[in-house]
Amino acid sequence: MNNIMPLVKNETLKIIKKKRFYVILLILLVLVPIFTYAQAKVAQNNRDKFNGDWRLELQQAITDNQNSLGSDRVPEEWKKYRRIFVQQMQYYLEHNVNPNEPNGVTFTREFMDNSINLFIPLLIMAVASDLVSGERTTGTIKMLLTRPVKRWKILLSKLLTLGMFVSLIVVSTFVISYLISGLFFGYKGFDIPVFTGFQINGSNVDISAVHAVPQWQYLLMQGGLIWFVALVVASLAFMVSVLVRSTAASIVVMMAALIAGTILTNMASAWESAKYLFMVNLGLTNYLAGSPAPIEGMTLLFSLAVLGVWGIAALIVSFTVFTKRDILN
Repeated sequence: MNNIMPLVKNETLKIIKKKRFYVILLILLVLVPIFTYAQAKVAQNNRDKFNGDWRLELQQAITDNQNSLGSDRVPEEWKKYRRIFVQQMQYYLEHNVNPNEPNGVTFTREFMDNSINLFIPLLIMAVASDLVSGERTTGTIKMLLTRPVKRWKILLSKLLTLGMFVSLIVVSTFVISYLISGLFFGYKGFDIPVFTGFQINGSNVDISAVHAVPQWQYLLMQGGLIWFVALVVASLAFMVSVLVRSTAASIVVMMAALIAGTILTNMASAWESAKYLFMVNLGLTNYLAGSPAPIEGMTLLFSLAVLGVWGIAALIVSFTVFTKRDILN
């Protein structure tokens, strides 16, 4: 361990020197206010339209979705999602809970939910994709490997450093979202009840296991799932960085995989085998919210297992290739 810590410190300084983490923070500081302002405008328009009555707003959303179920122009797959939405919103209405109450905590929860599939993985990729390939491009990998340190320790130090920055990115996204959205909506909302435990059976929602939890507790569960997804994506980007010599190629490969995953998630219901792809399983927080899985039969435990296998396999490939391949020539 004593040999690892100086290497971790060295890798940390490299990432800081590249200033990519600061670029990520800048991206968050630019985009979050835009998203917050857009959400504030939507909330204001809804208040004006329904005279501040959230129950009326929710009832209108239920009615609109119910009316669309009779239209032949709406695909059957969309009707399934709308039936589930109607049942869940009726449950909130019956229990007198506004699921969209505007406050900084609720905005942060929804922003993190929407970021788990693509936005946060892209931020992670900015740090992970050139940890090894970047040093090949500059030639510093040769100098590093000539030192009297085992290769697996060098790679482990990079991996530990990556894990630290992944955690910082997830925490930074949450903190920046909360602090900025709180300026618009206020900083209260941690004790607001959020319902979780919706079980999706086809187009029906089983509410027997539904229970309310304080929003702060929901955020902790959500944060844990997002952190796990971020680590798996980081492991895969790390593997690509080991396998591919060019930083640009490494970034393109991961971007293609993530974007393809976003498309597949919307189209995967007809291709059952797609449930074993890591990209289709990234939306872990959807299980908490009761959103239907991309492919019927997928569960939280299933997605956790699939992502876990992909992450472990990526690490095995990374260490095997890095320790055995002739990198110096």
